[in-house]
Amino acid sequence: MTVAAAVLAAGRGSRLGGDASKPLLEWRGRPLVQWALDAVLASGLAPIVVVVGYRGDEVTDVLRASQSSRAHVTVNSEMLGEDVEVVENSEWEEGIASSLRAVLRTLAPLADVDAVCVGLADQPLVSPEAYRAVAAADGELVIPMYAGQPGNPVKLARSLWSEALELRGDVGARALARDRAVRVDCTGTGSAADVDTLEDLERLQQEDQ
Repeated sequence: MTVAAAVLAAGRGSRLGGDASKPLLEWRGRPLVQWALDAVLASGLAPIVVVVGYRGDEVTDVLRASQSSRAHVTVNSEMLGEDVEVVENSEWEEGIASSLRAVLRTLAPLADVDAVCVGLADQPLVSPEAYRAVAAADGELVIPMYAGQPGNPVKLARSLWSEALELRGDVGARALARDRAVRVDCTGTGSAADVDTLEDLERLQQEDQ
């Protein structure tokens, strides 16, 4: 089975205030989106799709300049590297569902891709091990659990993609087939803590000291 991976990095992060962009916030000296992409690259999953939207050119520039440029990165079908495609989501203001649709439309023509693990750009502590554990688990919808709490990345099998393409608003893959979801314990592999506010980022900074 071929399992792709995706990082959703299109949102603005309205709770940050001003014109801040969550993917561009820095933690431990690097933008959040770089942490997210590096985890996916280290997982060994491929192909990889990164969805950008708000301040998308700047997010793409970060990806170009980061150490992840060691991989081949494609920007809107123009290659930056070998295994990573950056896709622009012009409907990013709708919410997560629009970025998920962008991922699935990008991967749908690739007949050998059976599923995709979807992560978020504002969760810098999600590890490559979590991606690998979720990818290896059987099930149409696979959700990682961290100390009993659901997190990311979520694996979505191709059999659910048509249903996922109908999602609208600020909802992601976990909204699908809850009764069929397989849960994988990823406790100890990292954390699904996300950065929604500057206070969240400060908390991560303090925990890292």
